[in-house]
Amino acid sequence: MSLVRQPSRWSVILAFGLVYLFWGSTYLGIDIAVQSIPPALMCAVRFSIAGTVMLAVCALMGRKVLYSPRQIALSCVVGVLLLMGGNLTLSYAELSVSTGLAALIVAITPLWFLVLDSLLLGDHRISGRGKAGLALGIVGLFVLFYPELTSKTALGHKELLASVSLIGGSFSWALGSVLSKRWQSGMDVFSATAWQVVAAGVANFIFAVFAGDFSRVVWTARSLGAVFYLVVCGSWIGYTAYIWLLEHVPTSKVSTYAYVNPVVAVFLGWLILHEKVDRFILAGSTIVVLSVILVTSAKVKHTNAAEAELPAVEAAGD
Repeated sequence: MSLVRQPSRWSVILAFGLVYLFWGSTYLGIDIAVQSIPPALMCAVRFSIAGTVMLAVCALMGRKVLYSPRQIALSCVVGVLLLMGGNLTLSYAELSVSTGLAALIVAITPLWFLVLDSLLLGDHRISGRGKAGLALGIVGLFVLFYPELTSKTALGHKELLASVSLIGGSFSWALGSVLSKRWQSGMDVFSATAWQVVAAGVANFIFAVFAGDFSRVVWTARSLGAVFYLVVCGSWIGYTAYIWLLEHVPTSKVSTYAYVNPVVAVFLGWLILHEKVDRFILAGSTIVVLSVILVTSAKVKHTNAAEAELPAVEAAGD
């Protein structure tokens, strides 16, 4: 088995820094944007602008943007899983739950990575440490959900449903990420990213039409400013850095953003939106972060003839 060939160390560090910082702050941007722009329409505007400009820039830079229908279709499927299944779900959830709590629930994404890597990327088994991390993650989610589980109010039940939907959204994100790695088809990474974002924009526009978002939208300078920030920092910079990392760094290592972003999101939510940070969030976040650390540092055992054990961050890069 050959390990993933990495570019320069500083390029990788820079890409991780961009993902950690900008994606941690996008929870705040989404919360502000959806207050006056319905979620599907907000995602449609964000991704359509971002994707169209990204394709144009790729063409102007001489990168190949036209590929076979199959290659473009696979990129579009990945884009819909990542940016509709993942981000649209998050945008709806933030109408009911705090940015910090949303980020902490999404932090379980590496748990899905571990399972999907094993099932879809093939020839390894989840180690005992990995299984312990999965179990601990479930405990952490229970602690985070406890106030909503015990609530007798309609608001509490609404928050619970929104929180549970984020689990499905994180699964969609992880599935899209793993398929992106599995379906490497020779496309230029930045052109492929652009097609993914365009596809998500189109899919969200279709959803927005059927959801009646155009009759409920209120365009304000504050919400448009938030969308602009999401386009530039979340889509152009953060998402491109993420896809680039998937191409050059093992999936499990890339997934470490999931326990850095919540720290940024909780801090910004507390600082700017004055969101409450109670004992359940503190305890649940500690457990979730520990579970993610266990998962991303776990070893996986290959089922080939060599039966060699390698760190998950290496094995995922087959």
